[in-house]
Amino acid sequence: MSGRHVLIIGAGSVGRRHARNLASLGCRVSAMDPRAERGAGLAAETPAIATFTDLDAALAAPGLDAVAVCSPTAFHVDQAIASLRAGLPVLLEKPVARDLAAARRLADVVDETGLPLLLGYTWRWWPPLADLRRRLADGVVGRPRHVDFIMSAHLADWHPGEPLAEFFMSSAELGGGALLDESHWIDLMLWLFGMPTALSASVETISDLEITSDDNVDMQLVYPDGLRVRIHLDLYGRPHRKEIRFIGENGTVLWSEAPNRIAVAHGMTADWRATDFDCERNDMFMGVARAFLTLLDGDAAPACTLADGLNVMRLIEAARQSHAEGRRVALT
Repeated sequence: MSGRHVLIIGAGSVGRRHARNLASLGCRVSAMDPRAERGAGLAAETPAIATFTDLDAALAAPGLDAVAVCSPTAFHVDQAIASLRAGLPVLLEKPVARDLAAARRLADVVDETGLPLLLGYTWRWWPPLADLRRRLADGVVGRPRHVDFIMSAHLADWHPGEPLAEFFMSSAELGGGALLDESHWIDLMLWLFGMPTALSASVETISDLEITSDDNVDMQLVYPDGLRVRIHLDLYGRPHRKEIRFIGENGTVLWSEAPNRIAVAHGMTADWRATDFDCERNDMFMGVARAFLTLLDGDAAPACTLADGLNVMRLIEAARQSHAEGRRVALT
């Protein structure tokens, strides 16, 4: 797996992380960012073969093996299409696009080129969540009946020292906001349970944050087997909170990020049996990097596909429609 030359498109925080991780696995990296100081910042952390401020020049560089698209969401589709048409497999940061039509345009090019694309919904590689998925499949609390997903984290805490106005998450035009960027939790729901049949949602900006993107999302989703799911996402909460609670016919399972734990209870009292984990946040990104290099070697199918991302985009579009029209939206 070593020796691959990967172009990092977008030298912000996630681009720098992918560069470090891929280099630690023996890859050589180059970087493209229209802001020269960002490319220089990446190269200062991780030795780079070259840095570019122009995408065409970067893709024409000799000896490239693959591309990691780590730019703001608004640029994902055009940059991924350009990379695929240059003959390069793509690691694409989530979400796929700002809207479903753009995501479908990318899907057409993936089909046309036949090149691999791995989508980076990184929580799929978080060891506790993989463990949780196995436990649910084994019936740890029987059939799940109600599930709550919660992601609450104040946006000003995400990148300390970076002005909020310069952070793409603040901008609806760049594809920021809770619904798009935190669609991790929609993807996890689909990974665990598949596609629901209907949803209702509100997608709003309700805090005092000086942003144009949404900062509060509440979704209620219906499954045909009686399962009901709620997803809450916000960008104003303190302390930060990420957790999923599964209420089944025979008990409850609770996953939390902090503490890093899975807890199970079966009786009427809160007699929790907890399993604590010592993995670190970067472990999931390393999992993505290893999966991408394995994919480049032709040894596996993508663990998170563009089709998975299109399903997420379908739910995002439905959530927007539900909010705009004030009604439940069918997904059949």
